[in-house]
Order: sequence, then structure tokens, then C-alpha cells
Amino acid sequence: MGVDALAGYEIGEFGHGGTSRTVLRTGDGPAVVVMAEIPGITPRVAEFGRRVAGIGCTAVLPSLFGIPGRSPTAGYMLRSLSGACVSREFTALMTRRTSPITDWLRALAAFEHGRCGGPGVGAVGMCFTGGFALGMMLDDRLLAPVLSQPSLPLPLGKRRRRSVGLSARDLEVVRQRVEDGVCVLGLRFSEDSMVPRERFERYREEFGDGFVAVELDSSPGNPYRIGRRAHSVLTEELVDEPGHPTSDALNLVLDHLRSQLVDA
Repeated sequence: MGVDALAGYEIGEFGHGGTSRTVLRTGDGPAVVVMAEIPGITPRVAEFGRRVAGIGCTAVLPSLFGIPGRSPTAGYMLRSLSGACVSREFTALMTRRTSPITDWLRALAAFEHGRCGGPGVGAVGMCFTGGFALGMMLDDRLLAPVLSQPSLPLPLGKRRRRSVGLSARDLEVVRQRVEDGVCVLGLRFSEDSMVPRERFERYREEFGDGFVAVELDSSPGNPYRIGRRAHSVLTEELVDEPGHPTSDALNLVLDHLRSQLVDA
């Protein structure tokens, strides 16, 4: 475990349904569940959590895969991805089924809401976990969902490219919650093949104005020289400079969480 990368975090455990996982926490105020991308809670993910704490929230980072604090390498990422793809908790290929892990995540969110207080809970998913905030919306306590580069189901084929990764019944519940006023924020790079534009088009079809899409230009010749393979909006590809699209996207996410959880 990378101790220096996790400076400022308390490390504990949370169990539900016979499954216990390591959970990192930092900050005070309403809880925001931050679900790391592949390969796990990297130093950049931990830094994002500290930014969430900086707006007056408690950042709650469950370790769903990988080793907390470890920096990403090609081999480490491949091993984490391979393990996650075959896990029954993550529906990597199924188009009309909600990932079972969201039941555990809803239990964690409920526990943290009771512990931290506030009007409700936020959730930020990234990459493999990007769409899990939708499944967490089955609990009315989830008020601020963020989908950063939501990659599941893996976009292999036309049907999966448009899938939102929810069962028909769960999708109807989420759609109703959006109609009732919950705003869903989504982020992707324009050329990211892992998060095809068809998926964001489907979100717009299902959620209308309740879905706010932030699509950063990564096409050839873009003015900020963002590479075509850019993927991790809030972490690995973040350029922390005023006016940079990724910095603006980060601020939009923090404003979304603040407005729904701190200022409400």
C-alpha cells in the first residue's frame, strides 16, 4: 500500500452481505463515494478524493480492486482489468443487468450518510465504475451522481455501445428520480473508444435535460493537444491549470457536489 499517496486518509473496513472491503476516508461533511477506475485507488484518485474533501465533504473511497496507493503501470492495469472482467460483481459485458456491486455500494452510501449527515450522498464513478452511480440512485439518499468516462458494459458491438448498464426495472427507477429533479453529470473525451458517443446519446434519450454531458475535445489538432487516447478526465489526464478543459471539468464536478450536498 502506498502510504505517502494516501496521506490524510483514515483506513478502515466496511462489510455488507458477507463481503468486507477496505475503505479510505478523509474530510468532514456530507459523504461522497468515490469509486476508483482501473487499476484501483492510484495516487491521482487519492488526490481527487482530497479535492472532494476540500469543498466540505467526506470523501469515501472503497477499494474495489487493486492495491490502494499504488501507481498505475501497464502490467498492473492489465491484471486489475482481467480480474474485474471475470468477477461476477461487475457485469462487464451484460447490457440489461445492473452490476451486483451496486448493492454493496448502496449499503456503504447509506452507512456513510448516517455517519456524516447532510441532505444526502454523492457518488463519482470512473471508467470501469463510471456508471455505478446510476445503480446507486435506487436509494433516494443518492443526490449527486457523477459518471466519469463510464465504460461498462465494455463497448463491444452496437448494442453494448448504447447500453447504460442497468436492468429495465432499475432504469425506470433512475429515470423517475431524474424526472423528480436529480441531475446526472457525465464526462468523456470525444475520441475515447471506451466511452462511445452512442452511450452519451442514450443517456440524453433516457434522461433528457436531467443529463448534463461534458465532452472534452480530444480530436486531432485540438487546441490543448489532448491525445486521442485520453481517458481519465479527473485523474491521469487532468492538467491542473486554469482554463484547461480538464481543470474546468474538475471544477464543474466539485461545483455539482457542493451545490447538491453542501449548499443545499
